Amino acid sequence: MAKADEKPSIVVKKIKKVAAGHHGGAWKIAYADFVTAMMAFFLLMWLLGSTAQGDLQGIAEYFKTPLKVALAGGTGAGSADSILNGGGKDLTKKDGQVNKNSNVLTQKTNVNISKAEQAKAELEVLKQLKAKIQAAIDADPKLSKFRNQLLLDLTQDGLRIQIVDEKNRPMFDKSKAELQPYARDLLRLIGKTLNGVNNKISLSGHTDPLPYPNGEKSYSNWELSADRANASRRELVYGGMDEKKILQVLGVSSAIPLDKKDPLNPVNRRISIIVMNKGAEERVERDGAVIEATSAEEVGKAAKSVDSNPRKEN
Repeated sequence: MAKADEKPSIVVKKIKKVAAGHHGGAWKIAYADFVTAMMAFFLLMWLLGSTAQGDLQGIAEYFKTPLKVALAGGTGAGSADSILNGGGKDLTKKDGQVNKNSNVLTQKTNVNISKAEQAKAELEVLKQLKAKIQAAIDADPKLSKFRNQLLLDLTQDGLRIQIVDEKNRPMFDKSKAELQPYARDLLRLIGKTLNGVNNKISLSGHTDPLPYPNGEKSYSNWELSADRANASRRELVYGGMDEKKILQVLGVSSAIPLDKKDPLNPVNRRISIIVMNKGAEERVERDGAVIEATSAEEVGKAAKSVDSNPRKEN
């Protein structure tokens, strides 16, 4: 039993708290989660902004029925226009990625565009050449009076320059390959002008269908047209044209008349020079010759340019 004078003992327990920084460290975890979420959000926004519409549809389809897409294939599962596993790799594409076959088609399209641009540039050069020849003829008092015997037109093969006979004014002596002085001067002026372009040249001689007057089997209008073509070639070179520019020289007799309705029309007796575009050059190198074509419009122009009364000579 306790003594009466004993006082009760009081026990005081002190709990020591350890400080963990200002307000504790839980806020750091929350902040880290927030920053991570924001990074994920901005990454998602960037992916959506840099992905084409087709890719977005594929992703949506995948998350709608992922198992079906994975098993059956299609957009979003192994196709080259998808950014999912097995799909395209370049996430910077905005118009969608394509498979290898599509790349081949794209390359072919680019080649076609390049050829079209080249053809446009060639056409502009030939138009300028045409104007330059016309201006040179008009500026020469000796040659300007023969202007109506010079036909210039643009064809699918390039710039065609034709020197045609006129009534009572042939280019060559009758049944011979000897050029008249005016025809020589015309060819030399043209040769000098042609040397200013890089295009190759095709040259052909044409006669009318009248039989060669001497009646020799060994020499006919075929030989005569070829000899006249070569005589013209020599004058072009004499005028200053580089002989390496000539890709072919043909004698075609009366096989390709300019005026098909009137075989004896003087315009059918002519020298034809084609300043070839790249396509015509490639055909000559591949197939061996450029075949001239004439249209009703071309015949009409020729008929207006010269006196169409026939003169019976080759």
